[in-house]
Amino acid sequence: MFLLDFDNTLFNNDSFEADFKNYLDEAIGQSYRELYWAIFENLRQELGYADYLGAIQRYRFLTFNEDNLLDLASYVLDYPFKNHVYPDAIKVLHYLNTLGTTVIVSDGDIVFQPHKIKASGIWDEVDGRVLIYVHKEKELEDIQRKYPADFFMMVDDKPRILKAMKDDLQKKLTTIFVRQGHFAFDPRNSKDTSSINITINSIGELAPADICI
Repeated sequence: MFLLDFDNTLFNNDSFEADFKNYLDEAIGQSYRELYWAIFENLRQELGYADYLGAIQRYRFLTFNEDNLLDLASYVLDYPFKNHVYPDAIKVLHYLNTLGTTVIVSDGDIVFQPHKIKASGIWDEVDGRVLIYVHKEKELEDIQRKYPADFFMMVDDKPRILKAMKDDLQKKLTTIFVRQGHFAFDPRNSKDTSSINITINSIGELAPADICI
């Protein structure tokens, strides 16, 4: 059973955030942009996951600034997510599907995160086998209940999550750390790499070079 994270594992979420920050500068100006991201980070700490739409809602109530709010929401929802799937990510999914079952296991809100996965095209590539939690590393019983297997492989850009899952599943899990995105290179998130079985520099390394789609 192949379990794969979404953000910064299959999809370049850092690129999306950079584009959104640039758009915020144009739409509401730098000072309001900084306020939005402060709200966003506070909400992330409060909820445990990124909530872009929730931050827009809270921004609205805190500022009473209605200018361009509908445009902000539309930008997030209509973003061309498919254009920012990592190179060879689809090829990797096709290859892994020939070896076993692929399941996307992501953290996030229950509205925007599935929308993003569907809009990226990844949802269809795994035939809708998508699980979204607040903290996936705490939901291993639920994952195993829905997708039982003797052996699992988890691909993620966060060593902390891989460690938590490895500590629980032990030899039943092989962990693959993909060094993509800012979390992968943040020393605070990679202090303990003892639970990582395999490290790769890009998601494309999981598929043989001669595989075609």
